[in-house]
Amino acid sequence: MNQPQGTLAGLAMTATLLSAAAQAGTYPDYGYAPPDSYKGPTFTLSQSYPATPPKDGLPAFFKQLPAKPDNNFETWRAYMDAVKDYCLEGNVEADWYVENNKVRDWYHMPWQHYGPLGREGIHGMTKEAQIQSRQLASTQVATGQTYAVGIYNDIGAYTIGQVWKDPQSPDPSYTSKPNSFANGTVVCKALFADIDRSTVPFLVNPVLWTGYITETFQSANRTVRDVALIQMDIAVRDTRISDTGWIFGTFQYNGEKTGKPGWDNLVPVGIMWGNDPEVTSNDFTNPQPTETRINPALKQTAINANTEELPPTHLGWNGRLNGPVDNPNSACMSCHMTAESPQLAIMNPLFQADPPPVGSPDWMKWFQNIPAGQPFTPGTRSTDYSLQMSGGLVNFYQWKCDMSGIYADGSNACAKVASMKLKMARPSDTAPQDAPRVMRDPSLEQLLE
Repeated sequence: MNQPQGTLAGLAMTATLLSAAAQAGTYPDYGYAPPDSYKGPTFTLSQSYPATPPKDGLPAFFKQLPAKPDNNFETWRAYMDAVKDYCLEGNVEADWYVENNKVRDWYHMPWQHYGPLGREGIHGMTKEAQIQSRQLASTQVATGQTYAVGIYNDIGAYTIGQVWKDPQSPDPSYTSKPNSFANGTVVCKALFADIDRSTVPFLVNPVLWTGYITETFQSANRTVRDVALIQMDIAVRDTRISDTGWIFGTFQYNGEKTGKPGWDNLVPVGIMWGNDPEVTSNDFTNPQPTETRINPALKQTAINANTEELPPTHLGWNGRLNGPVDNPNSACMSCHMTAESPQLAIMNPLFQADPPPVGSPDWMKWFQNIPAGQPFTPGTRSTDYSLQMSGGLVNFYQWKCDMSGIYADGSNACAKVASMKLKMARPSDTAPQDAPRVMRDPSLEQLLE
């Protein structure tokens, strides 16, 4: 079911396939098939989601959780190393074609294939945010682009299967209170940079993937070429974390670590289990790094202080955790807690025409601690910190909008997409909010127009 996309005929074919999928439970693998000249392996969506909750118990690394989490990263190093091993075991040997993993089962989120940012057909990578000038290093003047693929363990995949078990009517109530992803869910996301590697010192000795990607961030034309591993993110659902129920971590590639290409060159940036909502200052934000600036006031973030291991990196807003290709004015948990359906929330307070003052109460709405399963916007359903889930639901409903034809008054159903989103919201005592135009990042949104 590897369907190229972009024409009404292609969309009509997808509609037929998904109608059949209501019986088969299958989803398209990717949206952008590589050209015939490409002769290598192609991506297969791992979608045989468990029909019952897995009974093998929690991942072994759960025993490594520090008894008293603190902001000293060395307290967390053994835990981070164990989660990294859990994500990579069997996947490195399979080149992340996870259906070939002989150690454990991994799964993908459906509906990442659709739209101009959709999955390419070689490694299943989706298009992510633009890399800004000097975001990675002082020597990196030109901009670039990011591609990524995320995977879920069997515990998380059971919940995915429940949400998507009816391909024509996904149900995000399975991730929204009183429900959520189950304890033990693990998400691993590998991110790759399309950038002039000679200008980024830590990308020496790179791990390269071939992808069918756009020629530039602004371009719609695609070509087969290499991208370099730059980051790996992890997310773990852990009910022992009282404020949020989740732990997020990030690794950064440093090719000088071993002196040869390899996934062992991923070094920890840090870990976070809350947004430190009481810390409102802005003294450590560092969008163009020459050093890693660690904020000691943060108590729910621990950053790796080993400068021989971790190259200079910008981190997130005021020193909260973020990876090298992430927004330096945000944070891992800050972004992911906005995941909801319908996706009314924007991911960062700066993604609006008139942003609030930095550190103000309106700004800090994006740096509160939201428990697992609680939506960011009243009246919506949470997708429980999963932006892949909320993005897939957006893609699905946008596809339904595109395919629903022309109304008698001559307008297309997409012209009424805002009201459709509001109808998807659950009734609440809070007045519904207008659906904002930007959901991810202003630069990405321009590509969707």
